[in-house]
Amino acid sequence: MIRYDLKCGEGHGFDSWFASAAAFDGLLARGLVACPVCGSTGVEKTLMAPAVRPARKAATATAAPPEPDVVDRPLSQPRNPVEEAMATLRRQVEENSEYVGMNFAAEARRMHAGNAPERAIHGEAKPDEARKLIEEGVPVAPLPFVPARKTN
Repeated sequence: MIRYDLKCGEGHGFDSWFASAAAFDGLLARGLVACPVCGSTGVEKTLMAPAVRPARKAATATAAPPEPDVVDRPLSQPRNPVEEAMATLRRQVEENSEYVGMNFAAEARRMHAGNAPERAIHGEAKPDEARKLIEEGVPVAPLPFVPARKTN
């Protein structure tokens, strides 16, 4: 396993674990590595310091106590107001619309053509499919997050 510090085109920094450097390269090439904040797949590795553990004696002598926020806050809780707003938006979308998965583009076209009942839906579409929907006049908007199964 290897951990990379990553950054999207919008400047959001995050990290993620990968099976190997080749696995990271393959996932990145297929557009499966996405920013957890904005969903952008324009991700690149940033400089990182290697994780070298100090000697046992040095580690116990110089170890600073962790910040209270880091200890008391589970990883699933937002760290700042932006993350809180994103989590709220995601909850509202998921509670008030139907998830149609990878069938999003087809279902949106069917609804636009009047061949399916109009309703609020959300799902996944490749960038070129989303672009075609917009060009066809189908009223869609990208969401600033990725489905839970694709989060890093």
